[in-house]
Amino acid sequence: MNVSRRALSLKPSSTLAINAEARRLKSQGIDVLSFAAGEPDFDTPELIRRALIDALNRGETRYAPVPGDQATRQVIADKFARENGIPNVTAEHVVISSGGKQSLALLFQCILDFPAPGEAPAEVILPVPAWVSYAPQIELAGGMVVEVKTTAASDFKMTVEQLRAAITPRSRALVINSPSNPCGTMYTPDELRAFARVVQEAARTVAPNLVVISDELYEKIIFGGIPHLSIGSLPEVADRTITVNGLSKAYAMTGWRLGYAAGSGDFGLKISKAMQTLQSQSTTSVATFELPSIRVALTQCHQEVEQMRQAFASRATLMFDLISRVPGLVCPKPTGAFYVFPDVSAHFGKRDKAGNVLKTAADFAKSLLTEAQVACVPGEDFGSGGERCCRFSFACGEEQIRAGVARLQTFVASLA
Repeated sequence: MNVSRRALSLKPSSTLAINAEARRLKSQGIDVLSFAAGEPDFDTPELIRRALIDALNRGETRYAPVPGDQATRQVIADKFARENGIPNVTAEHVVISSGGKQSLALLFQCILDFPAPGEAPAEVILPVPAWVSYAPQIELAGGMVVEVKTTAASDFKMTVEQLRAAITPRSRALVINSPSNPCGTMYTPDELRAFARVVQEAARTVAPNLVVISDELYEKIIFGGIPHLSIGSLPEVADRTITVNGLSKAYAMTGWRLGYAAGSGDFGLKISKAMQTLQSQSTTSVATFELPSIRVALTQCHQEVEQMRQAFASRATLMFDLISRVPGLVCPKPTGAFYVFPDVSAHFGKRDKAGNVLKTAADFAKSLLTEAQVACVPGEDFGSGGERCCRFSFACGEEQIRAGVARLQTFVASLA
């Protein structure tokens, strides 16, 4: 009895693997300081929790419509229009899914096909380093990832020239994730406007089916002076952009598994219907009793979100200041999300106390966990360029940040 090649070809998420190992060590009484999880340490705001409890007490436990109920989808459409400036979005354009990860998986399935015999696969342009699940999701849908390589020197940001060079007649999608996981940096409004003009030009000439997928999960966690701009609000690409978001990060609702997506106009409606069809054959809908909490979060919790944002801003300053003092680490200043992604390759070729030679970021992370009890995520699974880096999340308290970076500094000093 065999397992499918599709399943065997996938690597498990490195982030989840590191989290599991850190939890295992903690269960043995080892004092592990984890910087691996992309998970806020705040509780879900009381108003959101109360809305769910009230829904349960009202007996809202029956099936929900596949894309979510009309009232909640309308709140999301209003949010897209009001906060993001995305035009021509109605409740019918919105699909609510079990986390932003499912929204993205459904989207790739909707826009990509497996190539016919003798045909080249559709291409998806992906600036890297990038979140670990984009590439597997693209490949599972039959697409081919076209990496646009970036470095710490450019704040891990793609240039207009790189984007223009990456577009071919087979280009089907461009993925934009700003603010970025894992890089902790973001594009300026002017950079996004320039990308939009390139996409518009390409759509008129070499790549008429090119669409933009904009992952804006961290849009409210920004602190570097760069305002957030939704590329789907720009007229050059509004009618070919799908915007994905969710409640996990900004509202401290990671375990609730709530994401949503929408596009504009006729194209957005077409994608919405396709996503609904796919979702109807998998998860059906999110939990009915969660839907009122989405409405409360998006309309009543601005103050709580701002308080968390300010805390992340303070932590970002502290984390960057401390990690910049660690010899050999090269790290862009974080401007959004809650990650730093330092290049640790200056220490490749050195030995740890056990005599192990550190040849990769995975070696560095493994040794850091074993010898200093500090958990971070090695960058190999984030795409080209990531293999030189490790991701550290600062979605934790300032005391842990100070203690963890102190251990990191001691570990680096111990390498021979």
